[in-house]
Formats: sequence, structure tokens, C-alpha cells
Amino acid sequence: MDEPVCYRSLFLSDFHLGTRGCQSHLLLDFLRCHDAETIYLVGDIIDGWRLRKSWHWPQEHNDVVQKLLRKGRKGTRIVYLPGNHDEFLRSYLGSHFGGIEVVDTLVHEAADGRRFLLLHGDQFDVVVRHAKWLAHVGDWAYDTVLALNTIINRVRRAFGFEYWSLSALAKMKVKNAVNFIGAFEEALAAEADRVGVDGVICGHIHHAVMHARHGSMYINTGDWVESCTAVAEHYDGRMEIIRWTRPGSMRIVERPLLEAAE
Repeated sequence: MDEPVCYRSLFLSDFHLGTRGCQSHLLLDFLRCHDAETIYLVGDIIDGWRLRKSWHWPQEHNDVVQKLLRKGRKGTRIVYLPGNHDEFLRSYLGSHFGGIEVVDTLVHEAADGRRFLLLHGDQFDVVVRHAKWLAHVGDWAYDTVLALNTIINRVRRAFGFEYWSLSALAKMKVKNAVNFIGAFEEALAAEADRVGVDGVICGHIHHAVMHARHGSMYINTGDWVESCTAVAEHYDGRMEIIRWTRPGSMRIVERPLLEAAE
């Protein structure tokens, strides 16, 4: 097997282990092919909401956890920042589990000196903060779409096509969803300004992107339910979004505006 590609840092979020929508086969393949000095798990890694309702934990989900733990034992620093679906871990901030650090937020300094506020992002989702019942209703509707998405992709795999997300397409076609994404990005960029850092790296909304449209740099890691994406930091500080929709097939999706500082 080829040696894994190694980065200074990898940022991944929204695995939603414990749900049928998790693309664990692609995630596991990504982890086999990539390493980093530091791996940041930016929330919603385990879906506690779903597991409380019904237990779904196939061997492949366990393999993802074991793969991360093995990386930690081999010297990779692994930092876990809980999100709303794994908020039960916020009771253990400051703890270590199997070498994995659990923190709420932190500031990551890139190799080129730029500083990024790192957090899941649900703290800036008005629905999650003030109408959790509505967030659970939305979660149910989202799971329904993902169930259809799973059926479609089983057929696609049978014909040799790569993963494709119906839910991601629907999200970008619905005006209210697009408006929510824009407001979320603006709120996170404003928080980066308030904290006094160069930008923010987050997850939560399952929409991988990087830009500086609101002044501060905004980077979203995406997810492993819809987009199958991660953010990688090179040893010179360059950031890029990697999409992994077929085993062994890396596509660099974005690296605009966020090249290493001069």
C-alpha cells in the first residue's frame, strides 16, 4: 500500500457516526490515505441524537474510531471539539480519552502565522440555541432525505458511479437554506473579528467552502454525510478543501484567497 499523504493539520467534522447516512467507507479510506501532525475533529463526530432514538453502529463505524485511536497512539495529536449532536461530550471539556483532547474552542496558528478560531459552529445557529425542538424536527426531515440519498447511491455504486448527494443539491436550491448559510457565514466571520484572529474554521452546516467575503477568512470543513470533504493545511500554511467521493480519488475543491501568507 502507498504511504499516506501527510499534512501539518487536518480538519474534519460531521461524521455522524451512528447514522445510516454516514459515508463511513469513504471516510475510512480517506483516513487510511492521509495523515497529519494534528487532526482536529470539529464536532458531530458521533450522533448522540440518533443513537438515543435507535442504535445503529456497524463495524465500519467502529473501524473509523479505531483508526483515529491508532493514529493517536502513533503520535498524531487529536483534538475533539464537540458539536450539538455530540454535546454530551461538553461535560468532559479538558479531559483526554485514549489520547484525544476534548475542548470547546481553540485558536489554531497556521504555519504561516495566521490564526484561526476553531469551533463546531452550532453556537451561532439560532434554531439550535433557542428552538431545539425545531432543530430535532429538521433533523428528522434531513434523515428522511438521507435515506433516499442512500438508496440512490447504492444504485450509483452498482453502476460504477461515485458518491453524489441529493441532500446537498436540494439544500443549495432552496432559498431559505441558502440565506441561512449566508447568515451563518457572516456571523462566524464577525466572531473571528471580535476575537481578533484572521479567520474561523468550523463545521455544522455540511457545506464545505473557504472565502473571505465577509472580511475575515471563513473555512467550513463540510461533512461525511453529504459532501465527503476535509480541510488540509500544508506545511507552509496553505489551506485546501479535499473532496473524497470515490476510494482513492482525491479532488482539490478549493484553495482560493487562502494561500500561505507572503
